[in-house]
Amino acid sequence: MMPALDFLVPAVYFAAAVMFIYGLKGMSSPVTARSGMIWAGVAMLLAVLVTFFHPKVEGNYLLMIIALVSASAVAWWWARIVAMTDMPQMIALYNGMGGGSAAAIAAVELLKLHSGQVQMVPTTLLVACFGAIIGSIAFSGSMVAYAKLQGWMRKSWRFPGQQAFNLLVFAATIGLGVWIFIDGPTPTLLLLFFMASLLAGILLTVPIGGADMPVVISLYNALTGLAVGFKGYVLEIPALMIAGIVVGAAGTVLTQLMAKAMNRSLTNVLFAGFGKADEDAAAGAASGEMRAIDATDAAIQMAYAEKVIIVPGYGLAVAQAQHKIWELTELLTSRGVKVTFAIHPVAGRMPGHMNVLLAEAGVPYDLIYDLEDINAQFPTTDVALVIGANDVVNPAARKDSSSPIFGMPILDVDRSRNCIVVKRGKGTGFSGIENLLFFEDNTRMLYGDAQKVAQALIAGIKSLG
Repeated sequence: MMPALDFLVPAVYFAAAVMFIYGLKGMSSPVTARSGMIWAGVAMLLAVLVTFFHPKVEGNYLLMIIALVSASAVAWWWARIVAMTDMPQMIALYNGMGGGSAAAIAAVELLKLHSGQVQMVPTTLLVACFGAIIGSIAFSGSMVAYAKLQGWMRKSWRFPGQQAFNLLVFAATIGLGVWIFIDGPTPTLLLLFFMASLLAGILLTVPIGGADMPVVISLYNALTGLAVGFKGYVLEIPALMIAGIVVGAAGTVLTQLMAKAMNRSLTNVLFAGFGKADEDAAAGAASGEMRAIDATDAAIQMAYAEKVIIVPGYGLAVAQAQHKIWELTELLTSRGVKVTFAIHPVAGRMPGHMNVLLAEAGVPYDLIYDLEDINAQFPTTDVALVIGANDVVNPAARKDSSSPIFGMPILDVDRSRNCIVVKRGKGTGFSGIENLLFFEDNTRMLYGDAQKVAQALIAGIKSLG
């Protein structure tokens, strides 16, 4: 390396790492999230550019340029056309690509070790093997999560003795990694090692139900970050180490917070089979009947209310109704109605899904409240308008000890004076659990596509003058 580059490359990597951390801090608040993304994007650009001057590049500039241009073009095109309903799938896929890249780097470095092109001290070899396992699991697990969210795979899939078989596969994966660490990698051993690691990720994810997908996506994001950090150690790139470990740590904290929001441990999410409710959750706990309301009557209730709380769910994203809901909010506000939004930590199908939807529609951040801040307001709320949400407003979490979600903190919309639920039909929703809210005396069902319903509510309120 030229003397000037001896200083330039590590200095730029360090600057990029600092910018990554600053960008991540900005993402902790909706107000600064956009600037945080920009900081992180600039950091990534700097890190990529300075990598062209890294001594280990060994002149493979053409391959680097082809990979960067083609991948950037696909990512830019996809990000432009992806629907908000498909955002969770895209996040799952991109998480997986990060883990897959880390695993691929590990494979290349281990093959170089086998051929004698590089030397590794035992610590580096151990980190390489560990990072390969984590990256492979994050890749294959994320692909399964993508397939489930896309509707290509059943929400959960089980077979007799599954846990024992999974444990056997994990043990085999660790055993192959230990074998590589002791005797060194060979092409055949590496093939078996990566096949076992990929299979472990698949087996870990296929039993998990759709309701747990936000936690799973967050977990694989954390694993991807850790795998990238380990690869940074193997490649001796500090920026990669720092960025990966920061993402891994942030993803781990987010995963724990989301599991806590469901009143469950991470091991319970991964191994207890909550998704079994997808197929056999009993509807017998519900009694009574669902009472319908038309848009005109619902509009009158909301127009003459003093306080309205809107609870968005995945149905809002499916209908792409966020802009109409904001128009409805502005109309109610102009009539003197106090309108706020309540978001559960695991609403939607990825972390922050509902926040992204509302931000896209221009809803001010000071109108959006988390569960802890809004729950005390429901008893004094005239109308709670639930749009496409299911488990996060299900009173079974408080009332039915046999329910799979019993003990999970929910938004207490059933305690409002009136509750209007916008829903396309009488089904149980993505998780398959019957919602006791629909049968409450103060609940009325407003059936239809959320965007068309919102338009009807707007027209109904305008007709009141």
